[in-house]
Amino acid sequence: MATEKEIHEKMKYLVEVEKGVEACDGTPSLGPTYRSLFAKDGFPKPEDGMNTCWDIFRISAEKHASRRMLGHREIVDLKAGKYVWQTYQQVFDTVMKVGASIRSCGVEKGGRCSIYGSNCSEWIISMQACNAHGIYCVPLYDTLGSGAVEFILCHAEVSIVFVEEKKIGEVLKTFPKSTEYLKRIVSFGKVTPEQREDVEKVGLKIYAWDEFLQLGDDQQFEFPEISHTDICTIMYTSGTTGDPKGVLISNESIVTLIGGIKLVLSSVNESLNERDVYLSYLPLAHIFDRVLEEAMISHGASIGFWRGDVKLLIEDIGQLKPTIFCAVPRLKEKIAAGGFFKSKIFRLAYSYKYKNMRKGNKHGEAAPIFDKLVFKNVKEGLGGNVRLILSGAAPLAPHVEEFFRVVACCHVLQGYGLTETCAGTFVSLPNEIGMLGTVGPPVPNVDVRLESVPEMGYDALSEVPRGEVCVRGKTLFSGYYKREDLTKQVLIDGWFHTGDIGEWQPDGSLKIIDRMKNIFKLSQGEYVAVENLENIYGSVSIVDSIWVYGNSFESYLVAIVVPKQPALVRWAHENGVDGDFDALCDNAKVKEYALSEFSKTAKLNHLKGFEFLKAIHLDPVAFNIECDLITPTYKKKRPQLLKHYQSVIDGLYKHGK
Repeated sequence: MATEKEIHEKMKYLVEVEKGVEACDGTPSLGPTYRSLFAKDGFPKPEDGMNTCWDIFRISAEKHASRRMLGHREIVDLKAGKYVWQTYQQVFDTVMKVGASIRSCGVEKGGRCSIYGSNCSEWIISMQACNAHGIYCVPLYDTLGSGAVEFILCHAEVSIVFVEEKKIGEVLKTFPKSTEYLKRIVSFGKVTPEQREDVEKVGLKIYAWDEFLQLGDDQQFEFPEISHTDICTIMYTSGTTGDPKGVLISNESIVTLIGGIKLVLSSVNESLNERDVYLSYLPLAHIFDRVLEEAMISHGASIGFWRGDVKLLIEDIGQLKPTIFCAVPRLKEKIAAGGFFKSKIFRLAYSYKYKNMRKGNKHGEAAPIFDKLVFKNVKEGLGGNVRLILSGAAPLAPHVEEFFRVVACCHVLQGYGLTETCAGTFVSLPNEIGMLGTVGPPVPNVDVRLESVPEMGYDALSEVPRGEVCVRGKTLFSGYYKREDLTKQVLIDGWFHTGDIGEWQPDGSLKIIDRMKNIFKLSQGEYVAVENLENIYGSVSIVDSIWVYGNSFESYLVAIVVPKQPALVRWAHENGVDGDFDALCDNAKVKEYALSEFSKTAKLNHLKGFEFLKAIHLDPVAFNIECDLITPTYKKKRPQLLKHYQSVIDGLYKHGK
């Protein structure tokens, strides 16, 4: 076994700040505490005067008043045209109006305003107005499950909700429960007479956007004093069964992370600047995009919004020509599978450039001639100006990451983080092709360590250190809103326990290899609480036991089902399907019936589309202890189930697409 010193000496991108601890009382052992090599002289400090999110925007508006800030595509005769822009000064002026209108409604510092809808200029303006007056911005989104919008409005005690026109109906569905706290609704566009009537009859007021802007005219409100430790947003997240959790994020968390991003880029001779153009399409309701857009604003960059239709996204990219592009893996897989240059010369160029990059050549120097002659069409497909692609929300498959690192003619970086860590906690580095399949080393404003998980066979002090990823630093959340009990479970002695299992790589990058709890993301970034789904699908009359499976490289769920023999045989007899139990489990008509029953149950339980089962395998043999698939108390052993059924799972995904 390697010594701790030998393990540490391998990790060229990490600096050890605390020794590991070998447990002697049966508790998990702790690996060494590391931080980024770029932070060897200490964590970066915020720029002078930039202590809050409001400072970020206010200072940029002063510096870059006449530069483009927010843009959307102009619609002429029902057709999308060029991007039209508001300058930093114009946005600042509108933020002042919105802030005054909010205050005129009686909302003070510490109050809560929600924002609900697709990314747009009004979203950012409403958010900045909240920042200006120390009001908690509470994003709403309905992918957390049925009733999530109502729950968040009530739990956060929201006074005003800013909402996209087409989402107004969803807010009205929360009546009358939400009206205990909710007093005003502001549409990003217009309001119909019917909507106004529905709102006013329960004692609330609703405003069209232009109408609300005038509400605070001729009124003066002093800006409250805002501390860097004050909360700026409550972001609700799934991650467990039950109600969403409100993650309290302070100004300090966001400002600190932006400082870390700046240091990472400068350490590899890169930087953001006022000439950058960012495509905004990942949901602003998630911390990943929120932080990235704050970073763009801090540098005076331009932010262009997509039209909200994935089928039109490539067209929006072509018109905007972004320099910074962030995407979930599923979109990159679509582009990678688009048939780019499947010719012999493409394969030759790809192989040549990839080999040179493996030798240590930077992507721009590995094959400049092929970049101009072969790969330029890929770059043009991304608008022609992209120099940095960031991947987040779910792991990027190594072959897709490799493809883009070679052909996109720009840096492709994969990151990892949670809402509780303010998104970015690890990020791979430019021109380090050896980091394929990892999330890179830590950002230079956190400490990270692994904690052994003996029951899963992970040892943080072994030759290849593996264990639960634990994070410490100012980017961490301030707790779960109104849930101190849950906060204490994951935030212990200043360390946030992520629940993810990581493995240190020889260069100091981290690879996420497992999850302690039975919760995972699909490739489009949606969380799946698998035990909850198994309870729901297990209620189907023909099910004896069920194992639901999904992973972050696939967009849908599959399942292994052990049917109840009497129920299945009875159905088969009633529907003219012949065969013994084994034959019935292999019968296409039986599988079709089972899937239809699962779909009915999913609809009855108001499951989201990504929670529906798309393919199943019926196994006549029950999960058993002899095959090590369940514990003596009948709990499923998920890693063993995956190993046992791997070929079946592969087949379900291969033929289910």
